[in-house]
Amino acid sequence: MNLLIFEYVSGGGYTNTKLSASILSEGYGMLQSLISDCKATGHNVTTLLDSRLKEFNPPNEADQIISVSSPNELSAKLKEQSSVTDAVYVIAPESSQVLEKLVHTIETSGGTSLNCEIDAIERVSNKMTAYETIKKRGLKVPETVLLDIQEKTENIKRLTKELGYPLVFKPLDGVSCSGLSLVKDEGGIAAAVKKVRQESMSKQFIAQKVIRGKAASVCVISTGDKALSVTLNKQLVTLASPDEESGYYGGVVPFDHSLEKEALRAAQTVVEGIGGLKGYVGVDIILSNEGPVVMEVNPRLTTSYVGLRRVVNFNSAQAIVDAVIRRKLPKNVQSRGYAFFSKVEVPSRRQIIAETYKLKDVISPPFPIEGNRSAYALIATVSTSPKGAESAFHRAKKRLLNLYRGD
Repeated sequence: MNLLIFEYVSGGGYTNTKLSASILSEGYGMLQSLISDCKATGHNVTTLLDSRLKEFNPPNEADQIISVSSPNELSAKLKEQSSVTDAVYVIAPESSQVLEKLVHTIETSGGTSLNCEIDAIERVSNKMTAYETIKKRGLKVPETVLLDIQEKTENIKRLTKELGYPLVFKPLDGVSCSGLSLVKDEGGIAAAVKKVRQESMSKQFIAQKVIRGKAASVCVISTGDKALSVTLNKQLVTLASPDEESGYYGGVVPFDHSLEKEALRAAQTVVEGIGGLKGYVGVDIILSNEGPVVMEVNPRLTTSYVGLRRVVNFNSAQAIVDAVIRRKLPKNVQSRGYAFFSKVEVPSRRQIIAETYKLKDVISPPFPIEGNRSAYALIATVSTSPKGAESAFHRAKKRLLNLYRGD
């Protein structure tokens, strides 16, 4: 098949603004991984690349790389390529309806989308709607209160009183840890609301009771009706106060945990229950003392894919194509070993970038974006044990840092 693989951050979605080095490392890492898997099964791949990145000639296995330098050019190229390829996969955030609008553009241009259906994306992008749907399926979700972004602090205190502290404040339409704050007491409310307002276009946000446990996710492949939970993954995340940045740094695939089977069942129930979630879906879960608690549903490729593809006994990209086009799920799924992946911060230096291409475990190079003092690489390593994979990661990280130190 002739496929168009488009990643929003690296593919021109930010041509009119400054690129976030940290988010870019995840985006380009997912793009590279998906393209590599598509090529391994014989597909012909076209991709789009921000002209600021294309000048670095980064590693990319696509047969055709189209440079994008403006929002208008992005729109035109996306429509053009959607109409001439067999199918299109978009890697993009669902916040501000970005993913939803891109899938709509593809479909109205005559393209075949390998993403989730638009109405399903819309349902899970609104976190309150998603929680209500998940709760109706009999699954555990965090106690949540829907609040108005213009609500006075005193009213927020009253409305969240029954939840108790600490609380998590987050945008209704947020992605990952964007706009998220850990609120330990009433004194942090005003700053947390301000942070949400800066990151969200929604007039509402949510406050949640903090769930104690291990942060995890599940990679799910779905036909839209039937779903298969493939791996439970450990997440490396930090919840920070309103004056600091919460963050997602990487993870381990798979995650050995006593609640693994329950978590896999919960994720499958969620995806099948919502309907229209096709291809790849990520489900965020907290593994608590009371069992798995479902936190969010991501109707798109997640960063865990860079680990998943390295440990399962099937081609993950082909599984997405088969699930959407042929309504076929993988069989006899097994994982072989463990993958550890995380972002690494280095100084932004143009003269070093090409040298990082030679480091095999660097999935996304640390692009030296103009105006950024720091750059981020995404590194992924594999071993027969979680500790072995983490040790291999630290060795790969040391090689990268030594390169920047001139050792």
